[in-house]
Amino acid sequence: MRRITPARLRCLLLLAGVALAAAGCAPIEPWVKPYEREHLADPIMALDPNPVSSAYLDHVFEVREASRGAMGGAGGGCGCN
Repeated sequence: MRRITPARLRCLLLLAGVALAAAGCAPIEPWVKPYEREHLADPIMALDPNPVSSAYLDHVFEVREASRGAMGGAGGGCGCN
């Protein structure tokens, strides 16, 4: 059996690193075809089925609970914005 010397091991690791770095330079192609995107844009796939009403409810809750915050709205608990 043949032993792998440290110099040969370094050379193999360097070659593997160069191969991985060269593979990272390949152009990225989208894996979703344009005719398949209509299925991803289906409203049933949305995280929030009613974005308008939930934005309104978030606003109302922020106005009533002044200490909540962290939702991007400004104003105090008095209702003035």
